[in-house]
Amino acid sequence: MAARSLWAVQRLQRLLASGAMSESRGWLHPFSTATQRTAGEDCSSEDPPDGLGPSLAEQALRLKAVKLEKEVQDLTLRYQRAVADCENIRRRTQRCVEDAKIFGIQSFCKDLVEVADILEKTAKCCSEGAEPEDHRRTLEKVFQGLSLLEARLKSVFTKHGLEKMTPIGDKYDPHEHELICHMPAGVGVQPGTVALVRQDGYKLHGRTIRLAQVEVAVESQRRL
Repeated sequence: MAARSLWAVQRLQRLLASGAMSESRGWLHPFSTATQRTAGEDCSSEDPPDGLGPSLAEQALRLKAVKLEKEVQDLTLRYQRAVADCENIRRRTQRCVEDAKIFGIQSFCKDLVEVADILEKTAKCCSEGAEPEDHRRTLEKVFQGLSLLEARLKSVFTKHGLEKMTPIGDKYDPHEHELICHMPAGVGVQPGTVALVRQDGYKLHGRTIRLAQVEVAVESQRRL
C-alpha cells in the first residue's frame, strides 16, 4: 500500500509539471475547462440516439399488459366456477319444484279420501237395502248418481297418482298398515297377514298418505 501511494504521488507531480510546460508553450492543459468542454462535446456526439432502444414508458406498458392478462385469466376461472355453481343450484331447485308439483296436493287428496269413504258406504247401503216400491225409482237414481260420483273420484285419484291400497293377504307392514286388533287365522289365511280391512289406506305416487286400518291374523284364538 505504501509503495502504491508513493507511485501515485510521483505520477501526479509529473502531470503537474507537464501541464506547466504546456501552458508556457501556449498549449491547452489536459484538465482545463476548454479541453473538458471539447471532450464532452465529442462524447455527446458519439452517444446513440434515443430511438434505438425501448423507452421506460414502453417497458411500463408491457409490464401492465402482463399483469392485466393474469387478472383476466383469474377472472375467467372464477366466472367458470360461478357458472358451474349456478347450474348446480338450478338443477337442485328444479328437483325441488318437481317434488312440490307431485306432493303439493297431498293434503287435498287426503281430504278427498274422506269423501270417497262416505260415497262408497252410501252406495253400498242403497244397493243392499229393501225399500218400498214407490221409493224404488228415486233410490235407483240416487244410487246411480252416487256410483257416478264414486267413478269420477276414482278417475281423479288415478289422474293425480292417488291409489287405494288392497292389503288383504299381504304381510303386516307398520309403514302402510295401522293395526286395530288381531283375529284368529282362518282356513287359508297365514298368521301375520292382513285378514280384514276396517278402513282403506291410500298412496300418492307410491308414498303412503293414510295408513290402512287392518286386523291381522294370528294363531291364537284370543282377540286383542
